[in-house]
Amino acid sequence: MRVDTVPDPTIQQPTDAIIKVTSSGLCGSDLHLYEVLGPFLDAGDVLGHEPMGLVEEVGAEVTHIAPGDRVVIPFNISCGHCAMCEGLLQSQCETTQVHEYGSGAALLGFSKLYGQVAGGQAEYLRVPQAQYGPIKVPEGPSDDRFLFLSDVLPTAWQGVQYTRHAGDGTIAVIGLGPIGLMAARIAQHLGNRVIGIDLVPFRLEQARRDGIEVFDLGAHDDLPGAIREVTDGRGPDAVIDAVGMEAHGSPAATFAQAAANLLPDAIARKVFTTVGTDRMSVINLATDLVKRGGTISLSGVYGGAASPMPLMQLFDKQVTLRMGQANVKRWVDDLMPLLTGSGDPLGVEGFASHHVSLEAAPQAYADFQEKEHDTFKVVFRPGT
Repeated sequence: MRVDTVPDPTIQQPTDAIIKVTSSGLCGSDLHLYEVLGPFLDAGDVLGHEPMGLVEEVGAEVTHIAPGDRVVIPFNISCGHCAMCEGLLQSQCETTQVHEYGSGAALLGFSKLYGQVAGGQAEYLRVPQAQYGPIKVPEGPSDDRFLFLSDVLPTAWQGVQYTRHAGDGTIAVIGLGPIGLMAARIAQHLGNRVIGIDLVPFRLEQARRDGIEVFDLGAHDDLPGAIREVTDGRGPDAVIDAVGMEAHGSPAATFAQAAANLLPDAIARKVFTTVGTDRMSVINLATDLVKRGGTISLSGVYGGAASPMPLMQLFDKQVTLRMGQANVKRWVDDLMPLLTGSGDPLGVEGFASHHVSLEAAPQAYADFQEKEHDTFKVVFRPGT
């Protein structure tokens, strides 16, 4: 990672907008690019898919926002009028799908796999499909009140919604990073009993302070057994995997990922999209944990085309799997009242652990990757 000076973006299509970025988050998915998915990046790619800011300029077909408006930009780029968008699957937008890699909707700042669109860890951002995507938010409250509408909140909300047949039953959340902790808070807000699982001490303590029952992954020889003991012997009604491809454990997959990154990029991309594998320890744990007839909701990103699934156990336990990139615009109407009403029920104001300048980005990536200095959620503030 490095910080460069590059030309300011300009309007390229009548559906574009330009925003001056005031805040931009560092996401766990950015770490996938930082390590595992490096072969899909080129030198000079601008990362970042959690931006908000002030509208500077709009194209001729952009009418719902105007210069000076304060907006949050969803991480998926969707048109709003195709069959997928009309079906509230904006992450599968047919207008922006990346056919070269068989991927869904293009994403801001997320490599060739998702369109190689310049992202929002920058001072200025070109927003494609701005006739639909930008979310106008009120003036006044701090950026942190609304910034997480770009990704964290809708991703966590969708992860919980995909378990809703569980009613007010028990939901276990594996991984208490930003998405996992926010999913736990949302499930708790909606009336569920929540069990949080992680192995990083400051994350466990943070969840404990939220009133979440926590289990330290490294402190139990038989974690599924320990959790079954506190869930009537059955296991939780649903499990949210908020970790994904970079789980701890799975040494063979870890070696395979590292080895693939030593190949020339063109060959490595072919390896990842045909015989690539993920670290599957969390999916295996979720399968073991969930009660028979329960649901596993995958919010963590996976990328391996040949990742071995525990299909015999999933089939035998009659488990439902729900997954996918968050359909950001689908959930905005549900989330906005929690941000504009009285109080702060999801704790968004204090959610970020670090606010830093763009110039500090390389060190922030390193600290986030290594979980140094209790780095939990970083927000970049361009111009500071």
